[in-house]
Amino acid sequence: MTQALQQIPLVRNDGTQATLADYRGKVLLVVNVASKCGLTPQYEGLERLYEDKRGAGLEVLAFPANNFKGQEPGTDAEILDFCSTQYNVTFPLFSKISVLGDDRHPLYAGLVDAQPAATGEGPFRERLKGYGVVRENPADVLWNFEKFLIGRNGEVVGRFSPDVTADDERLMAAIDAELTKAA
Repeated sequence: MTQALQQIPLVRNDGTQATLADYRGKVLLVVNVASKCGLTPQYEGLERLYEDKRGAGLEVLAFPANNFKGQEPGTDAEILDFCSTQYNVTFPLFSKISVLGDDRHPLYAGLVDAQPAATGEGPFRERLKGYGVVRENPADVLWNFEKFLIGRNGEVVGRFSPDVTADDERLMAAIDAELTKAA
């Protein structure tokens, strides 16, 4: 990850300021999330992954986004309440951002530039087309729960489609490979 990407201002769910540099030396799984999506149960797997791998240096960073059919309409406080009461989420939640379009947050612009293609894209893109959802730019974030993997060295090393769950062998192998590397 470039120095510029590490320094992009972020806001945690509680309103405090942050950057990815705050997590230097960790393996990061950056996920755009939503509370009212068919994929929302992925919170459970992400929390389990976080609990299992946190001690080894993994951080799951969740960025709520309302870019897809209004599936994250809540305020930061409502999102936090939902995540903690429905899924017992303990990994870091950030303030709601945009991951798509003209108002796309600089973090997501940088992540997409670094990894324009996602691993594991199965039939999900075709299913979305059935609902009239077509991405003109194939590099754009497809939907909620797309995952970007950042290694300990700060490089964006992987991107996984929304239908790749936290226990998917491809994601697990990529995370484990990064966890074995030095910062």
